[in-house]
Amino acid sequence: MSDSQMPDIIYTKVDEAPELASASFLPIIQRFARAAGVSVDTRDISLAGRIIAAFPERLTEAQRQDDDLAALGQLVKKPDANVIKLPNISASAPQLDAAIKELQGQGYDLPDYPYKPATDEERDIQKRYDAIKGSAVNPVLREGNSDRRAADAVKKFAQANPHSMGKWESDSKTRVATMGRNDFRSNEVSTTLSDAQAGKAKIVHVAPDGTETVLKEGVDLPAGTVVDATFMSAKALDAFLEREIEASKNEGVLFSLHMKATMMKVSDPIIFGHAVRAYLKPVFEEHGEKLAELGVNPNSGLGTLLNKVKDEPQIIADIDACMAERPPMYMVDSSKGITNLHVPSDVIIDASMPALIRAGGKGWGPDDAKHDTNCVIPDSSYAGVYDETIKYFKETGALDPATAGAVQNIGLMAQKAEEYGSHPTTFEIPKDGTVKMYAANGDLLHEHKVEAGDIWRAASARRAPIEDWVKLAIERQKAEGCEAIFWLDEDRAHDAELIKFVKPILEREGVTDRFKIMSPEKATRQTLETIRKGENSIAITGNVLRDYLTDLFPILELGTSAKMLSIVKLMNGGGLFETGAGGTAPKHVQDLVATNHLRWDSLGEFCALAESLKFMADQKNNEKARLLGLAAEKATQGVLDNDRSPQRKPGQPDNRHSHYWFGRYWAEALAAQTEDADLAAEFAPLAKSLAENEEKIVSEMIEAQGTKVDLGGYFHPDPEKTAAVMRPSPTLNAIID
Repeated sequence: MSDSQMPDIIYTKVDEAPELASASFLPIIQRFARAAGVSVDTRDISLAGRIIAAFPERLTEAQRQDDDLAALGQLVKKPDANVIKLPNISASAPQLDAAIKELQGQGYDLPDYPYKPATDEERDIQKRYDAIKGSAVNPVLREGNSDRRAADAVKKFAQANPHSMGKWESDSKTRVATMGRNDFRSNEVSTTLSDAQAGKAKIVHVAPDGTETVLKEGVDLPAGTVVDATFMSAKALDAFLEREIEASKNEGVLFSLHMKATMMKVSDPIIFGHAVRAYLKPVFEEHGEKLAELGVNPNSGLGTLLNKVKDEPQIIADIDACMAERPPMYMVDSSKGITNLHVPSDVIIDASMPALIRAGGKGWGPDDAKHDTNCVIPDSSYAGVYDETIKYFKETGALDPATAGAVQNIGLMAQKAEEYGSHPTTFEIPKDGTVKMYAANGDLLHEHKVEAGDIWRAASARRAPIEDWVKLAIERQKAEGCEAIFWLDEDRAHDAELIKFVKPILEREGVTDRFKIMSPEKATRQTLETIRKGENSIAITGNVLRDYLTDLFPILELGTSAKMLSIVKLMNGGGLFETGAGGTAPKHVQDLVATNHLRWDSLGEFCALAESLKFMADQKNNEKARLLGLAAEKATQGVLDNDRSPQRKPGQPDNRHSHYWFGRYWAEALAAQTEDADLAAEFAPLAKSLAENEEKIVSEMIEAQGTKVDLGGYFHPDPEKTAAVMRPSPTLNAIID
């Protein structure tokens, strides 16, 4: 699509609960935006949409879709970009398989994912699907660094209406277990490229007999790029997992594994597979050949394994016997027997660890009761943050949301910074040898002796994003005037290189005295003590900690991370406005299908919309858009102050009701403002109509609940069926349309 055809604001089409909510909310947004001459349209970055776009040659003309993600990847590099980005599925292998099957059932001629490609065609298919797996969207769209914080209205509401917090006991057995040796953290080396070294780097594996195999070449690394390399020992990982499984049993606690197999789509599924093997070690020792014959891949999880052996009674019996001897496992859904090891994407560390911490260190066990838990985080790079948090709360008791201060975050993430950009340069080593990374001029940058099965990876952070990140931190600290900490450890190779950038910039700007540089563990305790006193802090972090902390602190402060204001200041001038986390989205879809009640809270969408409109006003000198944005902020405040957020049970107001109330408060704010008479005149009758029809609209929405609904698909729902479900009030539809 040409720039002239591009809408003023792009509202992304995504997956699961956020996309269902869009079917209700987007018509309201478009109706209001038209009054300011603002066009709002969608672009499809859903998992199903990305799969369809990857195989145009196999599909009919009617089935084909443009590659909207690629188009948006170019748009975010332009100064007029304005994108509202909702949370999308970062697909694990089981999710990818399920989406493919659903699309095939809908008549799409798509190939299965080839786990063991044997032909060039199968290798091409695997390559296309691998580009879709994991966090394929965020690295493409995030051409800027992250500014995440709670909107004032959201923070004030959380303090006035504090959520429940579990009680922490000083003798809690809950703890964090991490490798500490022979893992990514301990084996990391890092350097900053000189001008002479810039260009296309190469990674090779050298066997003991000198045979050299190119693992990757053409890795584009400009001058000033911080380049890291590291590996995790497979033997050390297996030994660690065995120790912690045994320790969990001896301590009488749940065994749990906390990783990010979605974002870290190459390394973490492999580590996850090691955990499945370790937990079921006797089964794999006894039935290894048969499991391989059945196509069992432990990286896909226990759920897939159980499905593949369902017709093998002896294996099933041995699995049951093994699990009876193992420590009880942390459960995703104890009522359905879904364990921590069932699906790699079911337990995502940045959501699972804060939830456990908020609950007083308790996790759900297979007996449907809460227990202390051994939180196993194999790599020690960031495990210390959770370890320090747990130790702190054991000493001090739970945080009080009614009085706690706020933690904002400035995160380095532009241009696939750090580990989140490491997928193309991550390898499971096929045989013993040495991995070497060479600069374009032939200089040896890094080398590691490795063994078969080890996981080796390289990551990088470029100069321009690093400098932009420090500048953004200086701006935010100046605006807030509060404590600001760079979460960097001078004893870690990568962080030491970043500090070489940070200190000179702070000195040059004359602001060194306004910032601290602390290791993540020390920064964790310092920040918790700050917010316990009711004061605020700014955490200035790399890409992974950005992700982790913007769930950890909001879940403690607000009860959820879905209500965070997440602004990505794109480096070329545009804006990307993210709407929060989607970790609970699958459960909400299940509830909607069963009872026609959607509990998803669109507060993140409300906040992002207001920021997007105000940003557009500055971009294009559109004062009407600014007034729309300011009125949207008042509408958000109205939803919070009047308790119009979705409630828990069928028969109670849900997501669709909150959209009605947001639209009504928005119209009332626009009708009441005096800066623009035309806007006031346009929205006064709309506000009046929405108010006069309140009882009818609310009753139509309530009456629709309580029955099963058909969306026509989970990953690829039918638009007409979805609209019928998500817009159940003919009265509201007539007013808006």
